[in-house]
Amino acid sequence: MTDQLPLLLVQMGHPPADIRAAVGEQPQWFRAALGDACPVRVVCPFEGEPLPAAGTFRAAVITGSWAMVTDHEEWSDRTAEWTREMVQAGVPVLGVCYGHQLMAWALGGEVAYHPQGSEVGQLAVSLNAAARRDPLLQDLPDSFDVFLSHEQSVITPSPGAVVLGVSGHDAHQIIRYSPTALSVQFHPEFTAPVMNKIITSRSERVAMKGKDRDALLANVSDTPFSRAILQRFEQLTR
Repeated sequence: MTDQLPLLLVQMGHPPADIRAAVGEQPQWFRAALGDACPVRVVCPFEGEPLPAAGTFRAAVITGSWAMVTDHEEWSDRTAEWTREMVQAGVPVLGVCYGHQLMAWALGGEVAYHPQGSEVGQLAVSLNAAARRDPLLQDLPDSFDVFLSHEQSVITPSPGAVVLGVSGHDAHQIIRYSPTALSVQFHPEFTAPVMNKIITSRSERVAMKGKDRDALLANVSDTPFSRAILQRFEQLTR
């Protein structure tokens, strides 16, 4: 049975040291969002770890990163090739932030720095009509808040992909690639403390250039509907 297999978390790098010291590592954030009942296996391709074969896990989540997809690091492009193989094989895959961009690029889309700069903080994402028919999104509100922190974006979705959600800044916030593959630009695993630390971190000074830090901090509360997407993905792949 697939529910006896772990959820695979493909970790795409460590957070900067100051963020890591304050709020921990990405696997901690995902485990907290998913709950103790969900067994999670972590693989770190950026540390040279091999990516597992299909059939050894029930679904995969590709995390965010402080790297850039367009730098085409060996470990990143290797993960992109693996992702393409998993999607083609019908393995359930969810991309988050960097993982969202990597999936789009792996499947033939275009990724680049967003022409209007970075998107940081708690902001609204709106669903379109196609999202009403999507099993991960169909019961969610037309608009809900998410936590965001990114400089690069999906500029052109991959051929055949369906855009399901947008923000005022980014036209490709949620993308469906196949019945088993979807990605989101935002962070369903973030909590308010994680978002606050990213806003105040010295390591984020480039992304925060020209932004009102105090106003961003004042707007941070919670993003339960965003987190529900991650939880539903895990539940539907059991």
